[in-house]
Amino acid sequence: MNRDLLLEIGTEEMPAMLIPEALEELKKQIEKELANARLEYDSIWIGATPRRLALIVKGIPVMQPDAIKEIRGPKAAQAYDADNRPTPALLGFARGQGVNVEDIVVKELGNTNYAIATKKEAGQATLNVLSETLLQVIEGIPFQRSMRWGYSEIRFIRPIRWMTSMFGGEVVSLEIENVKAGNVTYGHRFLSPGPILLGGAEDYVEALRKAYVLVDVEERRDWIWEQVQRVAADYDGGIIQDDDLLEEVTFLVEYPTAFAGKFSADYLIIPSEVLVTSMKEHQRYFPVVDADGELMSIFIGVRNGIAENIEVVAQGNERVLKARLEDAHFFFREDTKIPLETKVELLKNVIYQARLGTVWVKTQRLRGIADFVGRELGFTEMNLIDRAALLCKADLETSMVGEFPELQGIMGRHYAIIDGEDPLVAQAIAEHYQPRFAGDQIPASPAGIAVSLAEKFDNLVGNFAIGVKPSGSQDPYALRRQALGIVAMVLEGRLTLNLEGVIRYTYREFATDLDLSEDQVVDGVLDFIMQRLRGVLSESGLSYDVVDAVLENRGPDLLLIQDQARALASLKKQPYFNDLMVVFNRPFNLSRQTGDQQVQPDFFVEQVEQDLYDGLLKLDQMARPYLEKRDYLGYFEAIAGLRPSLDDFFAKIMVMVEDQAIRDNRLGLLKMVVKLFLPVADFSKIIG
Repeated sequence: MNRDLLLEIGTEEMPAMLIPEALEELKKQIEKELANARLEYDSIWIGATPRRLALIVKGIPVMQPDAIKEIRGPKAAQAYDADNRPTPALLGFARGQGVNVEDIVVKELGNTNYAIATKKEAGQATLNVLSETLLQVIEGIPFQRSMRWGYSEIRFIRPIRWMTSMFGGEVVSLEIENVKAGNVTYGHRFLSPGPILLGGAEDYVEALRKAYVLVDVEERRDWIWEQVQRVAADYDGGIIQDDDLLEEVTFLVEYPTAFAGKFSADYLIIPSEVLVTSMKEHQRYFPVVDADGELMSIFIGVRNGIAENIEVVAQGNERVLKARLEDAHFFFREDTKIPLETKVELLKNVIYQARLGTVWVKTQRLRGIADFVGRELGFTEMNLIDRAALLCKADLETSMVGEFPELQGIMGRHYAIIDGEDPLVAQAIAEHYQPRFAGDQIPASPAGIAVSLAEKFDNLVGNFAIGVKPSGSQDPYALRRQALGIVAMVLEGRLTLNLEGVIRYTYREFATDLDLSEDQVVDGVLDFIMQRLRGVLSESGLSYDVVDAVLENRGPDLLLIQDQARALASLKKQPYFNDLMVVFNRPFNLSRQTGDQQVQPDFFVEQVEQDLYDGLLKLDQMARPYLEKRDYLGYFEAIAGLRPSLDDFFAKIMVMVEDQAIRDNRLGLLKMVVKLFLPVADFSKIIG
């Protein structure tokens, strides 16, 4: 017979941004603890609101199954004497386990024989087992932020106010910090404040729905999105889907009701990014756009409650938003009174990093680095690159960015356009922070690419040079993101860039004393970027052996490494791949322990040696153009054609002869074969 399990942990309001991760961890914990308790089940449902985490496990047997346990005792050599009689060690082990010594068997574990006692553990009533299981689940949930509350010993995201734990129609005995679990839950804080008696898990979701709580996350999210779209449509508007905002709002309310609010169209002269940020980031409103995608003077909010007096709620929210937009309007007017360029001098008062100087000093470095990068990439708009590098940080001294830091770069673009700067300069100012996160757009303009790369190399090189490196979860200067940004820009933009050259140039732009030498910084930053490249290549679906092979033989060109990795993955699917690996493996295995030997034809004894040597020289001339064109499949197909000559070589001569000169010459010949592979990858890493 099976029953359903219900667990609800009622708390004070939890931060919306932390609830999704808490749900994932709750599911992991219940799965782990049920497995530890030997309890099977049919399915697990997880629900949550700002005031509760909940789960329902369907189909748990009422009795825990029996278990057969094997307990390892002493080694067999210590358990029995020479006459195969039990030793005191074995007798003590049997007594301690409560088994007869005759029932102990010997089994091999890890190449060693041990005495093994077999015990049957009778299953208990599931209701009794669940008390400890649920306690372990609750105490085992890890949170990004947790603390002890009052005199509580348990660490949790927020104080626990009630718990509901039921197995079938019975309460599971459970107590945490004087909070005892029962068969009672609570609905909406204001619309249904009293206790709700439950008969079991099957009553839970519907009972809460009647009490103005939609505990099912998917149901609540879908209901919010449906309402938001419907209300926007009433004003001939639409909503641009924002999954992050929708998820956050989902975990801010228990019973959502959408409403429309309005603000003065006069505020639409403010850049739309400012309006959207005020609505989304500060108030969690959904901005409304017209059929052309232009922002309307309407927003959609979501109330935690019913539609009663919704007009009053909308008016209150309108007043709050008006105050924010009035501030933004004031900042915009004040910022545009003076040109953006005048803000550059003010950057002398802004510290970038105590040892690396002010943002003004950083700006001067960026001008030099961006110029170097632009020339390396073959760009011609050097005046635009320099202008963009000069102005890219100026908006940090504007009032708008002081109020909305997330708009740095974006406001710089708007102010540059207002000042009459070249549109490409304005675009580059906004782009130089891109990509801001994984999957973000990369800069599109040459000036944006140059200044963005300069920004990232400056951040990496400067911090590495003074010993500031990410450790564990600590990365205060977002250096991992900077390195990932470089990788994304090079690979997606198909940029051919010598990383080592840029790192060295960047290092020399720092006028301050640095802790590490240029070579140390070059090695450290290159390794750091290559680690990020390894992750990107692996996430793209390339096998670990392919990634290892290309990175083992890496150069400073990320795009070349990616192209080689993709070619190598394709190579493994070619019909000649097995021949190619034969051509590599035998010469590599024989010559790996030897140094580079100069092949001397005068030491050839057999004709097959001369034939192989001539074939290698001819192949090198014939295949080299394939490498130059990055036609790696054509290159390796040509090398795979060596197999008949190589098979003939090994069939007719012995490499490891006693005569050292002949032996070394033959090993040198094999080394020539191996060297054909090295320009692309270390094929010893390939699993063929």
